[in-house]
Amino acid sequence: MSDSEQVDTCFFHRSGSKSERHAFCTFQALTHITMIQHFFQIAWRNLLKRKFYSFINIAGLAVGMACCLLITIYIKNELSYDQYHVHRDRIVRVLQSFRTVQKGVNPGPPAPEDFWVWGCAPVGPALQADFPEIEKMVRFMSPVSLLLQHGEKRFQQDNLVCMDSTAFDVFSWKMIYGNPHTALVEPNSIVLTRKVSEKFFGDANPVGQSLRVDNGDNYQITGVMEDVPPNSQITFNGLISMSTERKQRPDIFNYWGYVDFYTYLLLKENTSIQSLQSKSAAFVKTHNPDDKGYSIAFEKMNDAYLHSAAIRQPGPTGSRLNVYLFSCIAVFIMLIACINFMNLSTARSLERAKEVGVRKVLGVRPHSLMWQFLFESIVMSLAAAMIAIILARPGVRLIETLSGKDLSYAGFFNPLMVFYMVVFAVMVGIIAGIYPAWFLSGFKPIAVLKGKFNPSGEGISLRKALVVFQFTLSIALIAGTIIVYSQLKYVNRHDLGFQKDQMVIINFEGDGKVQDNIESIKKAIADQPGVVSVGASRAVPGEFLPNAGSQIEGPDGQMRDQGPFIYEIDFDFIPVYHIPLVAGRNYSRAYTTDSAQAMVINEAAAKLFGYTRPADVVGKKFSQWGRTGTVIGVVKDFNFRSLHQAVEPLTLRYGYPYNLNRISVSIKGNNVQSTLARLKKTWDRMAPQRPFMYHFLDESFSAQYEADQHFGKLFTFFSYLAICIACLGLFGLSTFMAQQRIKEIGVRKVLGSSVSGIVLLLSKDFIKLILIAIVIATPLSLWAMNQWLQGFAYRISIGPLVFLEAGMISLAIALATMAWQSIKAAMSNPVSSLRNE
Repeated sequence: MSDSEQVDTCFFHRSGSKSERHAFCTFQALTHITMIQHFFQIAWRNLLKRKFYSFINIAGLAVGMACCLLITIYIKNELSYDQYHVHRDRIVRVLQSFRTVQKGVNPGPPAPEDFWVWGCAPVGPALQADFPEIEKMVRFMSPVSLLLQHGEKRFQQDNLVCMDSTAFDVFSWKMIYGNPHTALVEPNSIVLTRKVSEKFFGDANPVGQSLRVDNGDNYQITGVMEDVPPNSQITFNGLISMSTERKQRPDIFNYWGYVDFYTYLLLKENTSIQSLQSKSAAFVKTHNPDDKGYSIAFEKMNDAYLHSAAIRQPGPTGSRLNVYLFSCIAVFIMLIACINFMNLSTARSLERAKEVGVRKVLGVRPHSLMWQFLFESIVMSLAAAMIAIILARPGVRLIETLSGKDLSYAGFFNPLMVFYMVVFAVMVGIIAGIYPAWFLSGFKPIAVLKGKFNPSGEGISLRKALVVFQFTLSIALIAGTIIVYSQLKYVNRHDLGFQKDQMVIINFEGDGKVQDNIESIKKAIADQPGVVSVGASRAVPGEFLPNAGSQIEGPDGQMRDQGPFIYEIDFDFIPVYHIPLVAGRNYSRAYTTDSAQAMVINEAAAKLFGYTRPADVVGKKFSQWGRTGTVIGVVKDFNFRSLHQAVEPLTLRYGYPYNLNRISVSIKGNNVQSTLARLKKTWDRMAPQRPFMYHFLDESFSAQYEADQHFGKLFTFFSYLAICIACLGLFGLSTFMAQQRIKEIGVRKVLGSSVSGIVLLLSKDFIKLILIAIVIATPLSLWAMNQWLQGFAYRISIGPLVFLEAGMISLAIALATMAWQSIKAAMSNPVSSLRNE
């Protein structure tokens, strides 16, 4: 349409009658529809005409979009923890700090990592009484494992939690049977989850029935609730009324020094957490004035899973760093897929140059051509989005396996998600196609039709820069994968300072009859063939253990007050675990006072109390939890917790039988199944009231790294896909470049060039680009992975070999990708390529 025609049309559009304007608008709409149909026809023909390159572009975009969709589901799940609670925006939890403050020392305010979520019982009721902003308060205790029995059915049920009767007023757990407001009021009341209820009663309503607990009291079932959603930090298999615990141990509910409670508050509408925090110091001074190291803080429930620095959490916590890393990987993957599209589109410019020239001669304007090429890009992106949705559905199952999480994705695949995917696909199509569209629509028709057109140096330089960028990301991901697995291998092979292999742990959960007969049971187990040694304790390495307020005489003769961890052990625990002594001696039955007036500590505890030489603390006085005596020995530091934490101060004191929960059995490595069978037979004879429950220590200790293992699997999976997408593009680009140079290759072969020389000719430019990518990727991945490694107290050092290995792997993959096309081009018959000259 000429400029004069446009002016006339504009005048007609403005000055015509209403019917004429309506007819004109209808005409314009039909014109646009016709144009879109025309664009679609051209796009479809080009897709079919160039099937190979269309497949590469669509496949790369589809896999990239599917990865982004899967990562989005994973991240959405991480961000969804505890979001199902109706009052989540008004729920806060009380953080408590129990620091040891030496006389005359001002410790200053506690750091975020000094706070515990775990704390004392009286703080909750005191806060509710003093702060009118609090609507409801609920406390719960650490989970326990109890032997539940109904009729002939008997199960050792783990993860049972004592909780206040206000549980269902604060949290949004759905009750199936029973009254949520009264279910946890009376002592000896229990609410079961659906899963546990079905084990005992099937689909029947069990409210009113009773369960025998640990061969003792009967607990009445007052409710059945839905299983706790998997995206919950607070998880359990059943709730026991807090009044049950109060009836058994009333003293701990008024003692500010006893720690085994988690306290959550439901605030009234429009209450800020800052208003509570501003009054916390005065509150502590009023209610716990004697403990100068005690302080409280408040934390939103919304921040508990991903943003909390507090320790002693009630459940799993996520990693913000992992969320950021996977978000970056999603962006990287889409960038790599878009770069593939841009590279192939601009590289094929010669193929479409004549098409552009003819269209321009026929009067098609550049912006119309640009819209046509953008439309083709959007069509391919939409096709890729449809394939991505199809790929993502089974992909979610794979991500669940790799991540170890039950992803809440049932509501994810819905019409709204499809709409977002269409919008996302259009955006990707525009981003990936904008430069190729501008590049192709800018060809000069005269030069093209005279056959004098050559791709600009600018376009070639851009393609090279994009290849470098693409492989920079790929090499960084390869290096990251190597570092993750090197660190995981390191933590699995690190010398922990004690024997964890071939160690069977029998968990009897404080059964009174077992405790009363512990020495006889140990002897019966030790007499079995295949058993090396036997010991007992309250906990074993890798398990939760408490802190104990302890005083030990310092080098200056003054008693120093600290709060180290505590193991309660028997005479045999240290030799069973082969924990070496560095000073003093172990507990011995030959010393009658060892069970009541002796203590063994580790090297870190000796340093905590002021001793640089472990031998100097031996013989010093101690006082701990009502027991006094002297330190008799110091063991070498051993990693009783995961390698995420450094070895911390530890006291190992003799535990009376009524404090013991575990029996550790060191066995020989041969005939393990036979040994286990004999252990079960012996246990059933000695403790028929208690099921034989055991696990291997190496497996339970390694479970501390389960989240890291899942992270490594996910990281590797998405890195592998990113590299595959990059190689897919490299394959298409090398194929096209080989076709473009086919006549040059023919001439070189006629002049005597060897196949290896031609392969090197076709590959050397890409090799140079990949070497540049290695140089750029090294500092980027070094910085990113160092951030991840900061989460481990014991970690590998990242050396240059990691990046050399990553570079060699990426180079090998790239060469393998290009090899087939390069060799094929080098071995082609030169006559066929030169016959048209």
